[in-house]
Amino acid sequence: MNLERYGMKRGIRVKVLATGTLAAAALSVCLGTAPNAAAAEEGDISKVNDSVHVDNGQHAGDVSSVNGSVHIGAGAVVRYTHTVNGSVNLEPQATADKVETVNGSIHLGEGVRIHGRVHTVNGGIRIADNAEVGGDLATVNGGIHVESAHVGGSIDTRAGGIDLGPNAHIGGGIKVEKDTSWHFGFWDVNHPPEIIIRPGTVVKGTLHFERPVKLYVSDRATIGAVEGAEVHKFSGNNPPD
Repeated sequence: MNLERYGMKRGIRVKVLATGTLAAAALSVCLGTAPNAAAAEEGDISKVNDSVHVDNGQHAGDVSSVNGSVHIGAGAVVRYTHTVNGSVNLEPQATADKVETVNGSIHLGEGVRIHGRVHTVNGGIRIADNAEVGGDLATVNGGIHVESAHVGGSIDTRAGGIDLGPNAHIGGGIKVEKDTSWHFGFWDVNHPPEIIIRPGTVVKGTLHFERPVKLYVSDRATIGAVEGAEVHKFSGNNPPD
């Protein structure tokens, strides 16, 4: 998985590279103009060393920070929402085009709508009931939990577990990439990440695994082809301990 993003308007340029097995972040911050430069798009909100808060119901353009978290209030509508060192939280019924961070978690509340992708490098992703993501979910080092929500794209991770459902709907597949990082060793091999697909969940695409995992699939879930892992079926709401 390669993540290369250029963002941070108002004279701030951030380049993030995640290649091979260990994500490498190369951050270049160029403060060539003031944060309120006239060239900035009207309605954008940008910070460098502070968190950003968008009030409930507010409409804004791109919302970004470098060293701070981003909080989008309930029912707010924004475009590209991103930060480098901080978490991103969208309250219920908020809407955004896409959501990204490098070092931080992402949480989407109930009924949140994301038109594009949701990506983080070092952090987990949690998506609440009735939320909808039009694109992919991806993280390098962090778990992914999708409740009764819809993801139009695929799910991609390397060093994190995946927990889907109950009643999640994944339009693409699941991919767990091979981990060849320096810290990959005895613990990782003998304690593989758990992939749990709970009752009522549908995964339409292929489940492809390039490293050892424990794959638990409910007998009331529907999945595509499985490559690189053994399926352990379970009844009830939870897999065996």
